[in-house]
Amino acid sequence: MSMSSDAHNIALCVDLDGTLLTTDSLWESLVALVLRNPFILFSVLSWMVQGKARLKLEVAARSNRAPSSWPYRQEVLDLIRLEKANGRKVVLATGAPALVAQGIAEHLGLFDVVLHSTQDSNLTATAKKNALVEMFGEQGFDYIGNSRDDICIFEVARQAIVVAPDPVAQRWQNAHGAKLLVPPPSGFKTMLKTMRIHQWLKNTLLVVPLILHHQMFNVGLIIEVVIAFFSFSFAASFVYILNDLSDLKNDRLHKRKKERPLASGRMQIPTGIWLGAALLLVSLSLSLFLPLIYFVVLLVYIAATTAYSFYLKQKLLVDVFTLAGLFTLRIIAGGAAINLDLSFWLLAFSLFFFLSLALVKRYVELQEMTGAAGSTELGRGYFTEDFEMIGQAGISSAFGAALVLALYVNSEEVQEMYQTPLLLWPLCPMILYMLLRIWMLARRGHMDDDPVVFILRDWRSQMIAVVGALLLALGTMITL
Repeated sequence: MSMSSDAHNIALCVDLDGTLLTTDSLWESLVALVLRNPFILFSVLSWMVQGKARLKLEVAARSNRAPSSWPYRQEVLDLIRLEKANGRKVVLATGAPALVAQGIAEHLGLFDVVLHSTQDSNLTATAKKNALVEMFGEQGFDYIGNSRDDICIFEVARQAIVVAPDPVAQRWQNAHGAKLLVPPPSGFKTMLKTMRIHQWLKNTLLVVPLILHHQMFNVGLIIEVVIAFFSFSFAASFVYILNDLSDLKNDRLHKRKKERPLASGRMQIPTGIWLGAALLLVSLSLSLFLPLIYFVVLLVYIAATTAYSFYLKQKLLVDVFTLAGLFTLRIIAGGAAINLDLSFWLLAFSLFFFLSLALVKRYVELQEMTGAAGSTELGRGYFTEDFEMIGQAGISSAFGAALVLALYVNSEEVQEMYQTPLLLWPLCPMILYMLLRIWMLARRGHMDDDPVVFILRDWRSQMIAVVGALLLALGTMITL
C-alpha cells in the first residue's frame, strides 16, 4: 500500500549509509584499505586535511567494491520497490561519492535521480537538505534516513521515515512521532554480542595453574587470577572485533556469522572501532597490576591471535597448531599472573589436547563447506581428500594427550604433590572418553563448530570436569 495518494507528485528520497545499506560505505571501505595496507594511513591523513569529500573520493577510487557486495537493508528495498511500482519518483540522496552512488543505483535499477558528493562538496546534513529543497521545495518530498545528520532534512520533508536510528535520530523520532521502519538495535546486548562474551569461558584456563599448585584458597593469588582473566578476556574481545572488521564480506555469506553485529549492521563500524580500542586499553591497564612476565605473555597472545586472524588461519596445519598454542598460552598466562612455574607435562598435555580440539574445529568447518559447495578445494589449503587425514591426526592427538597425562600421573612431581597419586589414574580414560566422543559427534555431523565451547556447555563434559576435580582433591587429602 502506497504511503500517499499523490504518489506522482511527491518524490521519495532515500539516504544510503545506514539506511539503504546496513553499513557505512566510507568506513567499511576505509577499514578494508587500512587492514590491507596499514601504511595507507599516511595518505588518509593527507586526504582528511583536504576535506571529507576528498577523503570519500580517494577511498572509493581504491576500494574497487562491487555494488552487489554491499549489505542492503531488505525493509528499505521492499518499500522503495512498492513506491516505485505506484509511480513515485525515487531519489538516492547520499554523501557517498559518484563511484559508489552511481554503481549502487545502476545495480538496483530503482532510482530516477542520484545526488551524491563531489570532490568539492560533501552532500550530507545541511548541504543535502539545501539540495533537496532546491529540487523539490519544502514539504515537497518524503525522506528516509537514520542519523543525526538527517534530522535537518526530516524537518523540511513532508514525511520522515526513520530507519534503525542512532540515539540522536531516535530521540527526534520519539519526539515527533515519525514513522519508524526499522527499530534501533539494543545497544548493550549488541555490545556484549560483539565482544563474544561466551568465548570468555575459554579463559577459565588461566585458573589451571592455581588449581594444580593447590592454591585455591590463597586469596591474594585468586585476586591476581581474576584480574588476569578480565585482562585476557578484554584482549580476546579486541581481537574478535578486529577479526570481524577484517572479514565483513565473508561473514555476510556465512549462515551463522552473518548475524554478528558488525556484519549485520546492528553495530556501526565506528562504534566497533571505538569499542575495540577501549577493550585493548582496559586490558593493558589491568596487566599493569600483575607481574611483568604476564604483560609479555599478553602481548604475545595479542600478536599471535592477530597473526592468526589475518594470515596463519589460511595456512595448512599451521592454523591448527596455532590454535592449540593459543589455548596453551592461556595456561602459561595463568601461571605468569601468579608467578608459579608450570610443569612440562602440563604444557605437553595441553598441546595434544587442544590440537585434537583444533582439528575437530577444522574438520567440522570443512565438513560444512563440502556439504555447501561440493567442491574439491575447500580453502585454507585443505581438500576433500584431507578429511580422513584430519580425523586420524585428531584422534591420534587425543591418545597422545591421554598418554602424556598417564606419564604425568606417574612422574616424581605428582608423587611429591599428592598423597595418593593412584586416585588420579581415572583421569586418563576420562579424558580419552571426552575427546573420542567429540570426534564421534563430529563425524556424525552433530558437533558445534567450536568444540571448546561445546565442552564448556556439555553436561557430560561438565561431569567429567567435576569428577576430575574431586579426584584431584581426594588425591591431595587422602592417604591409602
